Amino acid sequence: MGEESLRSRKGEDKGKEDIQSIRSHEPPTTKLQKQMGLLSGICMIVGTIIGSGIFVSPKSVLANVGAVGPCLTIWAACGILATLGALCFAELGTMITKSGGEYPYLMEAFGPVPAFLFSWTSLLVTKPSSFAIICLSFAEYASAPFYPGCDPPQVVIKCLAAAAIVVITIVNSLSVKLGSYLQNFLTAAKMIIVTIIITSGIVLLAQGKTGNFTDAFKDSKVSVSSISLALYNGLWAYDGWNQLNYITEELKNPYRNLPLSIIIGIPLVTVCYVLINISYFTVMTSTELLQSQAVAVTFGDRVLYPASWIVPLFVAFSTIGSANGTCFTAGRLVYVAGREGHMLKVLSYISVKRLTPAPAIIFYGAIAIIYIIPGDIDTLINYFSFAVWIFYGLTILGLIVMRFTRTELRRPIKVPIMIPVAVMLVSVLLVLAPIVSAPELAYLYCLLFILSGLVVYLPFVHFKFNWPQKISKPITIHLQMLLEVVPAEEATE
Repeated sequence: MGEESLRSRKGEDKGKEDIQSIRSHEPPTTKLQKQMGLLSGICMIVGTIIGSGIFVSPKSVLANVGAVGPCLTIWAACGILATLGALCFAELGTMITKSGGEYPYLMEAFGPVPAFLFSWTSLLVTKPSSFAIICLSFAEYASAPFYPGCDPPQVVIKCLAAAAIVVITIVNSLSVKLGSYLQNFLTAAKMIIVTIIITSGIVLLAQGKTGNFTDAFKDSKVSVSSISLALYNGLWAYDGWNQLNYITEELKNPYRNLPLSIIIGIPLVTVCYVLINISYFTVMTSTELLQSQAVAVTFGDRVLYPASWIVPLFVAFSTIGSANGTCFTAGRLVYVAGREGHMLKVLSYISVKRLTPAPAIIFYGAIAIIYIIPGDIDTLINYFSFAVWIFYGLTILGLIVMRFTRTELRRPIKVPIMIPVAVMLVSVLLVLAPIVSAPELAYLYCLLFILSGLVVYLPFVHFKFNWPQKISKPITIHLQMLLEVVPAEEATE
């Protein structure tokens, strides 16, 4: 009996050793990894905000206010408003530490319907079409040197833009670190051209090129309508101030790094934008700036010749960096919407080997490529951009509401209540301004599209009809095997 008991114990011990051995060789948990620190967070904000806008068309702000002084004031005011809005999002992001930007905040504050309508509008129109526009801007700058004296063919521009989308999608599907490192590199590259333009402007000011700043407010067109539209255009250049909230689950120590990245990143962008505009006005009058097709290129031709080729090269870097940041963050919105059952479930799956939301990123890239096919989608962006501020305002309203309805939630950061109230009022103004100043049926169509999401929500999400699940199940299984993805494990905080 003693020998049998000893053997039994040895067998149990051996079994325990085998189990421990198996566990030691288990793959890492399949959930998004916290791989982004403070520097990567700052680079994500700066790199996503500074795209092609500040280099190509700051004239949209000037066209609305008509003079140098109000123009510079508007750029500074937009930076302050973006910072205040981002501080509100910092409170939301540290209170609800989920990726997906506005989506989880709307879900917590108002329930699934507003959250679904946000994801419906963002994933099908605003974000992929913006991604496409940024890549088209990159393609125009990248192909221009090969077609001196004429515009590059549209086929070349579209093929190059599609190639850029494919490369960015692959990079972000392969590795979070690779996408983050690429963002850091491209942000450093765009800061080089920003530094060159600002330094040149300071040198020119020191040399006495101040003629365009005398009587800076003369001939200005200041009215509620003009200021609203100028703010609207300026804030479009600052768009991206909330991008870090889309990747909260991948931030190391989000309670510290999310607010710090915002406090450092957005004021840095504001200072750069104001100084860049000052530099432009050292060599161009208001009339010349309004007539310029690409303001930074005109500046480079006048100041940096014969090294003016630097400007289009680094603007190309800048646009591809903004596109990379947009893809990196928007892919997480697709992932979170899929996780909540508001999109195909496979979109919430994680790559077993790469630990990235590969299906969500690939879906986002595919939609963006579709938007490259039409001839001109700038008009579409203009009509839908005011929809972005509808959801910004609704999200900030959610922050105010949750101050009273969700008092039990931990708030590591708590901004004064007047800040979200002010941002919400401005968002209402920005939504109403284009409709009042230039009413068009297109705005009504946009609202109808947003509400049309209810037609999809009721049968597929709310009532969960069986036949769509029967169709999607075999597709999900095949995609799982093809992409080697599995459902994400629940994140533990």
